[in-house]
Amino acid sequence: MSLIGTKWKPLVLFHLLEGELRSGVLQKKVPGISNKMFTQTVRELEKDGLILREVFPVVPPKVEYKLSSRGSSLKSILISLDNWGLKNWQE
Repeated sequence: MSLIGTKWKPLVLFHLLEGELRSGVLQKKVPGISNKMFTQTVRELEKDGLILREVFPVVPPKVEYKLSSRGSSLKSILISLDNWGLKNWQE
């Protein structure tokens, strides 16, 4: 739980189940997250080996994130959490 037990980490990981996403696209998929918190969250996930960050040498800078194999191992857990939330949202 210490690796994914914050407000934003499960959301970032869940959206990366779709595949590689550019930094700006990923941030827009997580409503309410500030630039500072987004940067902190993806840095921690990268440090913990759950996501991979690829920087392309172009102008303007292009950064993409994707799940690592360790991060991909959370797929069933993230989907189960999403399903549980959908079922229990109205209660």
